[in-house]
Amino acid sequence: MAGRPAEPEVIWARPERTGRGPRPAHSRADIAAAAVRIADADGIDGVSMRRVAAELGCGTMSLYNYVTGKADLYELMVDAVSGEYELPDAPSGDWKADMLALGRQTRAIMHRHPWLTRVMSTVYGFSPNALRYLEFCLGCLAPLDVPGGAKMELIAMVNGTAMVTVANELAMAERSRSLPWSEEREQAVRAAYLGREVASGAYPRLAALLAEAPVPEAPDKAFDRAMRRLLDSFG
Repeated sequence: MAGRPAEPEVIWARPERTGRGPRPAHSRADIAAAAVRIADADGIDGVSMRRVAAELGCGTMSLYNYVTGKADLYELMVDAVSGEYELPDAPSGDWKADMLALGRQTRAIMHRHPWLTRVMSTVYGFSPNALRYLEFCLGCLAPLDVPGGAKMELIAMVNGTAMVTVANELAMAERSRSLPWSEEREQAVRAAYLGREVASGAYPRLAALLAEAPVPEAPDKAFDRAMRRLLDSFG
């Protein structure tokens, strides 16, 4: 069994399999795919070395020849789903349109893999598929006349906006599923309460805002609007 290393290591700089013995029966891609299947079905809490080993049809202890523990598993999983970006051969030249399209893909990937928002970390930012994504983003931002550090901040903010949006959408959906009444019924009760409070005259600014507030947008449109505001703030 490979225990925790004495010094910091990057999994991508290590051989695919440690230890001696016959030719490896599995690859990192196999392990990542198995872990992703489990997480997609049962959530990230369902991922364990034992479950992944069972999914692969191997012994739990033999899995430690490939990964040192859950931290490695999570890094493999994040990289695997990062490979789902459909990147064109080259940026379009319209950096705002390109970054909006990437933000939409990020949101879609996180909805396909709801566990992703719980394990995303900047520590995993330099895996092979993450580097591919980052290089493409920097190509998209080539026309933007700001320092390199600002470009990295923008990329992080695009990803952060998608992550916060999806985490909120998932939490709201989970709460709706747990209610003993319909979401529409709850919204009606809450709207009635808010209406009474605003009508009391105690909140004149809020009353004025609500009087001119537009009809709430669909989630896709609301996300695009937030993204465009973010991108516009850079130029």
